[in-house]
Amino acid sequence: MEMTKTKLGGYQFYREILGSPKFIVAPMVDQSELAWRRMARRYGAQLIYTPMINAKMFTNSKYRSSNFDIASGEEGDPTTDRPLIVQFCANDPEKLLEAAKIVEPHCDAVDINLGCPQEIAKKGHYGSFLQDEWELIYKLINILHINLSIPVTAKFRVFPTVEKTVEYAKMLESAGAQILTCHGRLREQRGQNTGVADWTKIRAVKEAVSVPVFANGNILFQADVERCLQETGADGVMSAEGQLYNPALFAGLSPSPDSPPLTPEAAFAIAHPLHADLALEYLDTVLSLKTATTPSAVKGHLFKIMRPGLQRHVDLRDRLGRINVGGRNREKNREGWKLYVEVCQEMKRRMEADAAEALASGKSIQDLITIEPTTGLQVLPHWLAQPYFRPIKAPVIEVEGDVGKKKLALGKRTISNPTADAEKEEVKRARIEPVVIPEPEQVLEDVRTNTELEGVPEVAV
Repeated sequence: MEMTKTKLGGYQFYREILGSPKFIVAPMVDQSELAWRRMARRYGAQLIYTPMINAKMFTNSKYRSSNFDIASGEEGDPTTDRPLIVQFCANDPEKLLEAAKIVEPHCDAVDINLGCPQEIAKKGHYGSFLQDEWELIYKLINILHINLSIPVTAKFRVFPTVEKTVEYAKMLESAGAQILTCHGRLREQRGQNTGVADWTKIRAVKEAVSVPVFANGNILFQADVERCLQETGADGVMSAEGQLYNPALFAGLSPSPDSPPLTPEAAFAIAHPLHADLALEYLDTVLSLKTATTPSAVKGHLFKIMRPGLQRHVDLRDRLGRINVGGRNREKNREGWKLYVEVCQEMKRRMEADAAEALASGKSIQDLITIEPTTGLQVLPHWLAQPYFRPIKAPVIEVEGDVGKKKLALGKRTISNPTADAEKEEVKRARIEPVVIPEPEQVLEDVRTNTELEGVPEVAV
């Protein structure tokens, strides 16, 4: 008689199936595709999510191959693409189950997107725009929990108050979610209003539920990873844009027991390699797979990885922007895809020349690191992989007085953060917005806000 395989959940699933991952790559629209996942694993990622997939559309076979190409045999491969969680957005429990059943044999869990704050999610009625419909969310999770042989997980955004955030997380757990990923930002915190993720709410969620919790938000450098784990108590840290701009974000954080301890200089070099090398490695991965990668995904990755160099060498930025490979078929459009390689090879030559010139005077890499004045964060030499952040701009407020409205520049002060504003709606209606002078630590946190490339759509979900 054939034995029925036991479905693991919670910490048993986290440990025995996923391998207790701490370093996790987020689901990102058009950016956590197979080629990126292959590369991310080589640089220390222990668990990766697929890009968000529309469940209703995925049930249509024409849409399926470009989102999770089962036929090619590489997506979800047990030896090269696991552990893997497939993420869906949905608002119809039956359609969600139908889609989940298709990927069930090819992944370790199915995740439900409850966090996407973008306009397309509002129009499509999914992501964070479901967060007030708790009965529907319960059904979405529970139907998978009951009917799948693998666990269901959920990624969500916080509410304005800790109390409602915790209540929401408990509901998700009661519906059957076996892992919760808490993105510490509100639904309203996106684009230019991204603001700072609230780690205190993530900690409150972790303390309130009995399933593993992943923390998401505010990760730029490797030091942020450990600090996030300590301050939130989370079981793992998930990164989106931070890992896109520096695919080596997690490199060296989980050495083998036999490995000798790294010097600070060696650890720095592992975490911040030459970005052109990373770009070329990514392209090599894309071109080696049977599974096709969309040209838009490739171009988006290259712009992000090589951003520091592209800012200096604008002719290469323009060349990269003008490339049109002609389609996903690499054999048919080989010459077009070759253009990407040529730009990255030229970038490598220039970055090596720039580095040689800068170091010829006897200065070390550490000597060449500068500090961005409005944030206090490190800016590395432009040939190295590094996070992207915008300098803090001095906000302007309107003050109404006897002679009409005046605009006041506030220097390095900041308007009260979005979380506080959302908790105090009456403040938003006031004529004069309260101004707070943040503590130095908060000034540094305020740059962990919006890390997408200007002009490139948001990708984190």
